[in-house]
Amino acid sequence: MNRDSESKYKGFEADRSKYPQMEKDKPVIDLESQKFIKTWQGPQHPGVTGNMSVELIINGDEIVDAKTHVGYLHRGFEKLMERRRYIQCFPIVCRICVPEPDTNEYCVSAAMEDLAGIVVPEKALWLRTLNLEMSRVGSFLMWLGGQAGSLGMGAISQWTIGMRDFWLDLFEEMTGGRVYHMYMIPGGVRKDLPEGFRDRTRELIVRTRALLFDIEKTFFNNAIVKARLKGLGVISPEMVTEYGIVGPSARASGIEDDIRINNPYGKYAELDMKMITSDVGDAYARAEVRYQELHQSLDLISQIMDKMPEGGKIQAKLPNVLHWKIPAGQTYVKAESTRGEHGFYMVSDGTKYPRRVFARGASYTHAISVLEKLAVNISISDLAALMVSLHTCPPEIER
Repeated sequence: MNRDSESKYKGFEADRSKYPQMEKDKPVIDLESQKFIKTWQGPQHPGVTGNMSVELIINGDEIVDAKTHVGYLHRGFEKLMERRRYIQCFPIVCRICVPEPDTNEYCVSAAMEDLAGIVVPEKALWLRTLNLEMSRVGSFLMWLGGQAGSLGMGAISQWTIGMRDFWLDLFEEMTGGRVYHMYMIPGGVRKDLPEGFRDRTRELIVRTRALLFDIEKTFFNNAIVKARLKGLGVISPEMVTEYGIVGPSARASGIEDDIRINNPYGKYAELDMKMITSDVGDAYARAEVRYQELHQSLDLISQIMDKMPEGGKIQAKLPNVLHWKIPAGQTYVKAESTRGEHGFYMVSDGTKYPRRVFARGASYTHAISVLEKLAVNISISDLAALMVSLHTCPPEIER
């Protein structure tokens, strides 16, 4: 640091009172007083949503300060993509969120198509929309099991993870892969549905809905669950704007923001769906919104099965993808993941490699600034439930 920059920095510190937004209403924490204890939740801990850690200062069982720590994954997805040809990016983007890889596939495909001026065939748009809604079902089932598990209800976790496996069976039929699919590629999708797929999907919808009704009775109508989640981690409508909160976490606070409805893509504009919101804003409201959206995704899949044509092209004509040079330009494409807005900013300089890739995931905001804000003054026993209610996916942070 040179002399000039150092003096400017000191002057800024001296005038800190001019910046009230920087002032934190935090208590003075003196660990030497033995009134406070520093402890960690994670990174290897059943009460953490993936490989991340939260540094906690507690007074008794009350959290007085929380700080999210990341860096345990070391992924660097964006830079890996910038050093690979466009078609080689797809095995990478799937890993940005393991429970819901397909949203990343869609955003990257759509970004390349926008830059290259590619028109996706009608049938491929239906298949993409089907794939995305199936992915939402799988992700929400995993989340629902995690929310129950954060309160010690392990049986529900086994129910939902078991049911998710049946959806992975369908993904294996549809794409050839259970977890990472690489199904959506520039210009469309890799293959059409196998014979009998629609009937098997309709049967699984019935079974899934029956399980959800059982979960409604055992989880959402449970007095202990209500006592633990109601009033926990309340997000006001003002916080939604201030912190950039999106998805079900925003809709549970009364904000009508769903990209599938406000900025439809794929075939969402041709489906009958409504915005699901709540005006309470606590962890229980967020759970209710996601539960209702799970039912909604099952409805949307049924509509897609009824409306999707049997035949038609599933892939636009592309040049040799190993030598594909996309025209210079930049674009931002977004989609509605189960966590909220998920987007990709991509820049092409006309070569075989993307010049710049930036992935925007909701987890970065939800798991750091929002979690650190809402964790203060709650019991340490409620931290896991709070974290899950914000629905974070750590690889989105370490992208």
